[in-house]
Amino acid sequence: MQQTSHSDERPRLLLADDHVMVTEALRSLLEDEGYLVVGVVSDGRALLAAAQNLRPDFVVLDIGMPLMNGLDAAAGLRRALPKVGIVFLTMKDDCNLAAAVLRLGPVGYVLKHSAASELLTALKEVSRGRSYVTPRLKPENWAVRETRAQLFSKSLTQRQREVLQLLAEGRPMKEIGVILNVSEKTVMFHKYHIMRCHNLKSNADVILLALKERLISA
Repeated sequence: MQQTSHSDERPRLLLADDHVMVTEALRSLLEDEGYLVVGVVSDGRALLAAAQNLRPDFVVLDIGMPLMNGLDAAAGLRRALPKVGIVFLTMKDDCNLAAAVLRLGPVGYVLKHSAASELLTALKEVSRGRSYVTPRLKPENWAVRETRAQLFSKSLTQRQREVLQLLAEGRPMKEIGVILNVSEKTVMFHKYHIMRCHNLKSNADVILLALKERLISA
């Protein structure tokens, strides 16, 4: 993880994206606009660890990240650092996903192909305790966002979501146990429960369920 010292009075910002070119461009843009980028990470678990250590004012993160996706990582951030400002910067122009994100409280939801000014607007709105959703997403009525959010399945527990994502990434159960700090038998139990409850027959079915749950990107 790239890191910067604490001796600056600018708003502190942590970046999380697994594409180096994206984070380099974002660092340049945001520092030109008066933010201090205190760290750059490339997966959701590294984000949670870095946020605890660096205590940023804002986090700008992608949704599709390895080890832990951005939505689950943001939920962890809300529990650990309830005052941190969160802005999602993603390729996913999905109204259901945006609605699920808004359940986290005041957050930003900006598309990567939007103008840079939109990201800056989202950061300002979040700093004022308001949500910002890119105007490129135009559901007929955002009052139905709770219904939309429920379409984003909540049938899996948080631990099952973690195991499912790591399985879909092709990681061996022993490695998953190390990542989650549980035994390999515990991972096997979760995999069995997921496959039984969702009637999965193969690893391909596991990947399809992870895609449906937005835990990985196609």
